[in-house]
Amino acid sequence: MLDIVSSMRDVPARGDGGVIKIAILAVGGQGGGVLSDWIVDVAERNGYLAQSTSVAGVAQRTGATIYYIEMCPDKGRLPVFALSPSQGDVDVLVAAELMEAGRAIMRGFVTPDKTTLIASSHRIAAVSEKIEPGDGRASSAKVRETAELASKRFIAFDMEKIAVQNGSVVSSSLFGALAGSSVLPFPRETYEATISASGRGVKASLAAFGGGYNGARGRGVEITHPVVPGGPDDQAAAHSPVSSATAADGAEPVENNGPDVEGPRRLVAGWQELTARIEEMPVPVRDMALRGLRKVVDYQDMRYGEEYLDRLDRALMLDAEEQGYALSIAAAKHLANALCYDDMIRVADLKTRSTRGARVRREVGVKDDAILQTTEYFHPRVEEFCGAMPATIGSYIENRPKLSAFIDRRINKGRRIRTDSFTGFAMLWMIGGMRRWRRGLLRHRVEQAHLDRWYDLALATVPKDYALAVEILNTRRLIKGYSDTHVRARSKFDRVLSALPMLKGRPDAADWLRRLREAALKDEKGDMLDGALKTVATLGD
Repeated sequence: MLDIVSSMRDVPARGDGGVIKIAILAVGGQGGGVLSDWIVDVAERNGYLAQSTSVAGVAQRTGATIYYIEMCPDKGRLPVFALSPSQGDVDVLVAAELMEAGRAIMRGFVTPDKTTLIASSHRIAAVSEKIEPGDGRASSAKVRETAELASKRFIAFDMEKIAVQNGSVVSSSLFGALAGSSVLPFPRETYEATISASGRGVKASLAAFGGGYNGARGRGVEITHPVVPGGPDDQAAAHSPVSSATAADGAEPVENNGPDVEGPRRLVAGWQELTARIEEMPVPVRDMALRGLRKVVDYQDMRYGEEYLDRLDRALMLDAEEQGYALSIAAAKHLANALCYDDMIRVADLKTRSTRGARVRREVGVKDDAILQTTEYFHPRVEEFCGAMPATIGSYIENRPKLSAFIDRRINKGRRIRTDSFTGFAMLWMIGGMRRWRRGLLRHRVEQAHLDRWYDLALATVPKDYALAVEILNTRRLIKGYSDTHVRARSKFDRVLSALPMLKGRPDAADWLRRLREAALKDEKGDMLDGALKTVATLGD
């Protein structure tokens, strides 16, 4: 991806008295120290004197390390260099991630009359973004817009992607972008000589450097528009829900006319029947319905997909085009999430999939011929134990507090399972295989009952208040996670819906329910939700 904003090319940076001032913002693992050393080296190769310093940030994305470099031509006199960047006095700002560019702007390191801003456009969520139960992501588009206005020249594209594709880290492609920007008066050959002299991962680093160099010059990289504010990138291209089936299901594998559906003939035919039902739905609903169908079939089986579509048909019967099919779209999304609850079986299934192992190896940077040892951490409670039991047995245990406490004392402890070992992997693989019996387990019975109460409530509200019915469906967004996280999420869900009697008959009922949901998503403890509920309680006074 490339989104370069530049009106001044090939203009070398010049600071006061011939001193060029460069700041680098990077977090652990992004190679900020290596990049700093490379810049110093390339300066010295070109007859410059240079000095680098660093101010360490705090781990886990509460602060990046700032690497600061000053350089000037060697004129036979020893210059006096500063030890840290000053506001309004940075010639080049290099950010290893988009939000670090935003923080640099906030700190005054980027100015429109002086600074060339070079940033990788990929995102790494900060702690403040992760801890919010809802979507806590800051707007990437807003940062881009601000960067264009705040800098003299803004160069941004996905340098992380370029680095990963070439088996390197982002520092290499950042170095290439710096060279490609021509903001420093050094030829490309000296940059490459610096990398070659480093002696480690030279081939991969040079390849990533070349990608960054071309990207900065707008060559060989696709130009795209910025991400829509608040909207997640489209990552919904999922593998076929029948592609993991084996020949044991019946006949020879066949390939569907669709681009990503293949497997045994019986399963492909069943999948085609389900997707044919979606093709008969209104156009605005089809995309979300297909995504939901993929999810539930991958989670369980074809029959589960039929159940999903049968439930969705109930919403479609009550919906209308003049409403934009908002009810059916919300139902398609949240029904799928409700049917695909996280249980012990689901967790074990995901942890033993080959795609998951490949992703871990890719993220860690492990080569194909290297051995990766993976340790999974589990902390089961008696509730998870009972939920994975047949409904009658699980209920029997839960209804006897002494028996439950006896079992909990023996299983409620942390366990570490090595899934790179045969024993550990086989254990989780067998638990994941229990999904064929999931319908008879206690957790499934509990989840289905809860789903039906919620869905029936929403559909019963449609004739009285269509918008409120849609918001009741959207409230399902509050329920997520596993174990204790799921319990807290369910509690917030119940508290939000407890306001319905107070909102009944109000023309702004849907808006108030939406506000309650958003308040519940804002903080983990639920303090904002408490305040919002108190406000709702006063509406009838």
